Amino acid sequence: MKQSVHFPPIFLCLAALFLLQWVGCTGDESKVIPDISEIQVETKIRHFDKDLFAIDTNDVAVGLAKIKESYPVFSPLFFNDILGANDKRIVPEGEEAYITGFLKNEQVKKLYDTCQIVFADFSDMKAEFEQAFKFYKYHFPDKPTPDVTTFFSEYGYAGFIYGENSLAVGLDFYLGHDYPYQRYNPNNANFSAYLVRSFNKEHLVARTLSALTDDLVGLPKGNRMLDIMVHNGKKRYLLEQLIPYASDTVIHEYTPKQLNWVEENESQVWALFLTEDFLYSSRQKDIQKYVNPSPNSPGMPKEAPGNVGSWMGYQIVKQYMRRFPNKSLAQLISEKDAQKLLQGAKYKPKR
Repeated sequence: MKQSVHFPPIFLCLAALFLLQWVGCTGDESKVIPDISEIQVETKIRHFDKDLFAIDTNDVAVGLAKIKESYPVFSPLFFNDILGANDKRIVPEGEEAYITGFLKNEQVKKLYDTCQIVFADFSDMKAEFEQAFKFYKYHFPDKPTPDVTTFFSEYGYAGFIYGENSLAVGLDFYLGHDYPYQRYNPNNANFSAYLVRSFNKEHLVARTLSALTDDLVGLPKGNRMLDIMVHNGKKRYLLEQLIPYASDTVIHEYTPKQLNWVEENESQVWALFLTEDFLYSSRQKDIQKYVNPSPNSPGMPKEAPGNVGSWMGYQIVKQYMRRFPNKSLAQLISEKDAQKLLQGAKYKPKR
């Protein structure tokens, strides 16, 4: 069973009129976007959170039986792995009593109510998912169309992929950058200010789809920084193909100012990686500095955002696909040799 966890608005510029079109509104004038107007998908969005809290707390056993029947794959993940409601070591009173307490807990109910207020209308999210799934079907016609299940976990999981190709999205991770996450969970590093600023509706679809791209790309072949850079670059490139009208700030989770900095300093960052021999380093202290989310990049000006290595990896992958425009996304994924991909890209930042 697939399962990966991730922390983890699309603006239409023009309707697709040709098989491939050149689009400038995304900030990349060289971007080609396929025509998906003839592709039909069924976009299935299920709200587990609503169905769970519709259970009559005076007859939880019946309600649990119904929801388990309605969600045969997701409900065991939620009750067992997320809530731990069947772990006798921590829940000696048993599942039914635990779920009853969960549904009646005032803090839990408050969080549920907040999610329902923020996401009272899910139609925009559904439209974004539908468009993304059409692009997914275009690029991967033999794969089943994903479906989406919403839930919340008291800040435990932002999302994951499960079953054959199903996506789960934790609504409590998208309540807005001004939601007091740190007040409710002050010791959670995932609620650092540089991360929380993107905990909003604008990033919900992209982050949810990141679980899908993670699953598609799999694990990196090597453990050098170049391997991780290119691996992360592939995931970002795939995400961009699924939501090609999304802002670059959403794809890379940078502010406009941060994005401007990496674009203006691309050649200097690349030069640093070469002169310090970071590309072929397998030292975790080097890799951690540049290919993981962080507020900044050590050894660079204070304006440099974190995770610049992943951004550089995306630039390499993008250049590679520009040089080989007939390669499919499946072929890109299958190329596991990061060095070969770098050489094929002939990557050289503009000065």
